[in-house]
Amino acid sequence: MAKLAFLGLGVMGGPMAGHLQKAGHDVTVYNRTAAKAQAWVAKYGGNEAATPREAAQGAEFVMACVGNDDDLRSVCQGQDGAFAGMTAGSVFVDHTTVSAAVTSELYAAANDAQISFVDAPVSGGQAGAENGQLSIMCGGDEGAFVRALPVMEVYSKICRRIGDSGAGQMTKMCNQIAIAGLVQGLSEALHFAQKAGLDGKAVVEVISQGAAGSWQMANRYETMLEDHFDHGFAVDWMRKDLGICLDTGDAIGASLPVTALVDQFYKDVQKMGGGRWDTSSLIQRLRKMG
Repeated sequence: MAKLAFLGLGVMGGPMAGHLQKAGHDVTVYNRTAAKAQAWVAKYGGNEAATPREAAQGAEFVMACVGNDDDLRSVCQGQDGAFAGMTAGSVFVDHTTVSAAVTSELYAAANDAQISFVDAPVSGGQAGAENGQLSIMCGGDEGAFVRALPVMEVYSKICRRIGDSGAGQMTKMCNQIAIAGLVQGLSEALHFAQKAGLDGKAVVEVISQGAAGSWQMANRYETMLEDHFDHGFAVDWMRKDLGICLDTGDAIGASLPVTALVDQFYKDVQKMGGGRWDTSSLIQRLRKMG
């Protein structure tokens, strides 16, 4: 068992860190809102720290799951950042979905500090984190990945190194691009079924067994039909991710017309007051349009 630090205890990070503590690792947690760290320790045990640096001291692995590029920089760098507390040879594993640019920046900074940096964004949502069934896509040096793999396997159903530093974030962009189109297609299908006077559940029961079937259909169709959107991955975060996808697509010359369109649809949902709704709320936009 290893001495670990986990930075960020949101709907994803909290359960992930919990799995590590339950597996017998010695986990110290940090969260910007200290009350969350205190609640986590009360629930799982382990220890809390006042700063990322303090949490990282003596840790073989430091895991992070925070909000965005700036949040990640703030927990990694500076006098109170994790890098300042990590010892040579330790490994920083970033589970945040961020830009490839900040990944490159922090990978270089970690190398300068003689520590390893693995970009390891996750997919599977809150349910995947709570059930320990996340898909983890990784980039970074192979040796660092191999060392960190047994730790990440505690809360994953698949964890794979795709390539060098940044490959994990690029793969997460592929994931979000695919999801955007799937959710819009599912929304239109369910909206069409309702307008046609069909039993939406019966329709899905049939079409989900054929080529139309998907994780989104299996896990979200009922709540979409019932107008229930207070679970899963929020629209605000999806727009952040799609912005990264679109910016990167421009940089590498990849055409993403459907992604750009769906991003604007999510903007409409935000205007409806649905920024914290689950991403499956795209169907509400169609209902509003009639």
